Amino acid sequence: MAAGREQGDRTSDALRPRMSSTSSPSVGDPLPADCELIEVHVSELKQLFNAIDPSPFRERDLDPNAEEFIVDWAKEASPSATFGLAVHLDRPAGLQNEPAELREAIHVFFRQRAELSRRRLRELFRRGRTSLVIGVCALGVSLATGNLVGRFFSSHIAQILEEGLLIGGWVAMWRPMEIFLYDWWPIRADAALADRLSVMPVRISYTQDGSVEAWRRDWPAASPAARPVLSEPIERPAAVRA
Repeated sequence: MAAGREQGDRTSDALRPRMSSTSSPSVGDPLPADCELIEVHVSELKQLFNAIDPSPFRERDLDPNAEEFIVDWAKEASPSATFGLAVHLDRPAGLQNEPAELREAIHVFFRQRAELSRRRLRELFRRGRTSLVIGVCALGVSLATGNLVGRFFSSHIAQILEEGLLIGGWVAMWRPMEIFLYDWWPIRADAALADRLSVMPVRISYTQDGSVEAWRRDWPAASPAARPVLSEPIERPAAVRA
């Protein structure tokens, strides 16, 4: 457990922004002055994405650690705040479309998360309606059975049985009441937060240090699924001896 916490701390520290002593040129969307600025620090853009996801780069999932970092930061902000994402990148600028591709990939990811939360909410309400029908039927049967027991039997045991059936009927209503009173609020909040994150402006700050060719090995110029093509040796025909 200590090793896991240590690794999680290292991942969080890697995502936290660091101040650079040199000027950092930035490109991308303008960040409003009143927005809640989420700052992420990475060595390469591909660190933000799940390396085992084979989807095209615009549809690739965010890395779980990067997603958790962004979402946790956003949850601490005001419910009415607008967000902006500043990515501090430890390499010089590469392709001109890097900011636009990064913004589109992040927006697509959070739109999918919002739709997934709404799907979960619809499934929860469907299950809640089914549970409500079952609970109401169980409560009705318990009340009717308890009334019959109380009518035909007047002993102390019959009274205990009647109270037990009544309690059992209300216990059957516990699950639908939990769904319609409590369970749906967090899922709806997750969907609303993902909607807000899916429209936030994204800006990249580059460093002047490092190789100017570093972008060739980074996303979106290089896909993690890509493999270098090895040239096969050319087989030469054996020399024919006279």
